[in-house]
Amino acid sequence: MPGMGLTAIGLAGLTLSYAGLAHTFIDGMHALTGLTMFVGLIFLAAGILDGGVSTSNRAKATTLVILSISLSFGMYALTMNTSNFVITLAGILMAITFPAVVFAYLSMKHPSAAKPVGAISAMASAAGIIMWVSFGVFSAPDTYMIPQEIGIEEPEVDVTPSGPIFPVEILVGSAEEGNPDYEPDVAIVPQGHTVEWTNVDTVAHTVTSSSDFGETFDSSLMNAGEVYRLDTTDLEIGEYEYLCIVHPWMVSTLVIEMPKEPIKVMIPDGAAIPEDGQLYYDPENIDVEIGTTIVWDNVDNTMHTVTSGNPNDGFDGVFDSDVMSAGDLYEFTFTEAGNYEYYCILHPWMVGTVNVE
Repeated sequence: MPGMGLTAIGLAGLTLSYAGLAHTFIDGMHALTGLTMFVGLIFLAAGILDGGVSTSNRAKATTLVILSISLSFGMYALTMNTSNFVITLAGILMAITFPAVVFAYLSMKHPSAAKPVGAISAMASAAGIIMWVSFGVFSAPDTYMIPQEIGIEEPEVDVTPSGPIFPVEILVGSAEEGNPDYEPDVAIVPQGHTVEWTNVDTVAHTVTSSSDFGETFDSSLMNAGEVYRLDTTDLEIGEYEYLCIVHPWMVSTLVIEMPKEPIKVMIPDGAAIPEDGQLYYDPENIDVEIGTTIVWDNVDNTMHTVTSGNPNDGFDGVFDSDVMSAGDLYEFTFTEAGNYEYYCILHPWMVGTVNVE
């Protein structure tokens, strides 16, 4: 029977975690520990009622250890935790604990008194519930005597990334141990960029900081096709190991480095006229590192574009400035190594190259 009970509690906790009822998977595990604790208290009370309280030295030592651990965590929760519900939870636990201790003591030492005390407590509880329902619900004072809360519209959350996107994929088949999981495995991201994880696998995964079990960042469960974005503006410079809680062998690293200064490429005056010796992009060929942002500045007196691809094959879908009027700027951050050709759609003789290493 105890095994069946604990299994049921475990399944309840896992269901709570995976069904999205908890804010994160970690919250679900917290709920599971709470449920398991209450089952343990039930077993403890049953053991005391059946065989009494053990007075052996081992029992006393065990009791002292449990009390020490419980009081330590309790003091930490009351003094360091910022949750508004800690005091409420502690009050509920004490409201449950004290009557349970009294009933257990009376049942063991004074069985004849346990029944009337239990009956009085039950009647008092019933009277309290009836009074609360009667005066708080059916016979409540007129609303003009009670200050009315003014509804405040919640501001819309801006989901637009605050910085350039650094894409990371959760690869197909990553749920199988030994397979490649996150791509890139080590993501080196300038501070201020937004890291975007996309789950291209067919099963659910998470992106969870491993050193603090999701306190720094945690995606919760990501189903197939879902995206999780992390703004790195407030992250400190350094390395952050992260994993998938569902498949803990999936481990990768996020490296936050100092933001790089953008590199400027000019669209010079006269670029719209095909002439020998004329610079169309200055410089036309440039070598940069991964994570570098390039800013194109149109100082010509006519419109241009900065479009990845070449005049023969057309736009390749990587980046496109649209039409830039005189004085306009366009920037793009290169997050993957490669050789990127680009040109002006309006003036196809204007070509340039960015080599990212």
